[in-house]
Amino acid sequence: MANQTTSTLTNSIRTQYLADYIEAAMQTRLYEQLASPIGKNMSELKRGSAVQADFLSSLAISEQLISETADIVPTYFRDANVTITPTSRANAVVVTEKLLNTVYTNYNATYYKKLGENMMASIDALAMQAAVQGTLTKSPAARASLDAGTTTHRLSKSMFAVASTMLTSLKVPDMVTPRGRRWTSIMHPFAFQDLMQDAVILAVGEYQDKNMILNYELGELNGFSIVVNPWAKAFWGAGAANATNIATTLAADAKALALTITVASGTSIAAGQRLAIGTVESGSTFCPTTETVIVASIASTTVTLIGEGENGGLKYDHLSGETVKNSDNVFPVTFGGPESLAKVYDTEVGEFGQIVGPKKDGLVDQFTTLAWKWYGNYGIIANNRILRTEVSSSMDA
Repeated sequence: MANQTTSTLTNSIRTQYLADYIEAAMQTRLYEQLASPIGKNMSELKRGSAVQADFLSSLAISEQLISETADIVPTYFRDANVTITPTSRANAVVVTEKLLNTVYTNYNATYYKKLGENMMASIDALAMQAAVQGTLTKSPAARASLDAGTTTHRLSKSMFAVASTMLTSLKVPDMVTPRGRRWTSIMHPFAFQDLMQDAVILAVGEYQDKNMILNYELGELNGFSIVVNPWAKAFWGAGAANATNIATTLAADAKALALTITVASGTSIAAGQRLAIGTVESGSTFCPTTETVIVASIASTTVTLIGEGENGGLKYDHLSGETVKNSDNVFPVTFGGPESLAKVYDTEVGEFGQIVGPKKDGLVDQFTTLAWKWYGNYGIIANNRILRTEVSSSMDA
């Protein structure tokens, strides 16, 4: 009798797991929505070490009269350029045959999905980094002074009015939709909840029929689609010092999914507080592994926490000596349009990366390798195309 076995359906099993990978890798992106490819052949752009975007100035309004005896005076253009330097990103996992043969969980499918999510997040992080470092800003206070207890430091409808006026005056390209032209605003839920208290927002359900809807779009205000997502950038612990100040460090390494951390000093730490762990992004630094946790309880220097990890613990690994503090958090709100960022990418690898594997390795094929890779980058080619405001949140008050 010919039995159907896993060995005769190797391709089907692989296809199923790859489907998990692709589904996760193609999850909707966030800051990518502000980017458009530079208007050149991408297959040619990859040949250089950097990509140059060129600009040609406008001509001054002419007041010349046409003479019957002399020619008019010709004028000329000015030019400028900016460069985007392509970079690369990749990650991989190697799984042993013994693990796959003995594990009783759904690890086989899960690690495919997690790697796909990692590709999506890693590439979008490049777009995020570009989007929150533009020089055109309009914030109520400097980042380190933003106070959760100060109402005027929080996101409000007046900030949307200012943003609309500035983007209009700067002629920032917008989106053409069936309901008219509009821009995009991207923010963390902590910032959005203050906006909800201050403004009447047109809910997405009221206009979504036959209209272009962005990823994570919740509503519309002052000509801006409002995109709210917990993966939007937050500068954890970068604001004003809390009245009950906590400034300590990790006393030991802490691993992802850990439910407790050990701090150098437990002074002033109490249940219910929110702590930032990692490098505080005070300026142009960009540290995607800095995270926030809520204190569940504390015993001496051991803090039991509630975090964003899959099990309610830490999301990332942290080394001994990293900062632990409770300063107010800062939330950048990005205002722009579909051409506020420029992107370049290798056409052979693809706009959103390429899967490598799964493939067998080792003398007896005892290892399975799965990886992804991507070549490209994002950048602001003109600082008048994207506006950022940084605010505090009453969630920290």
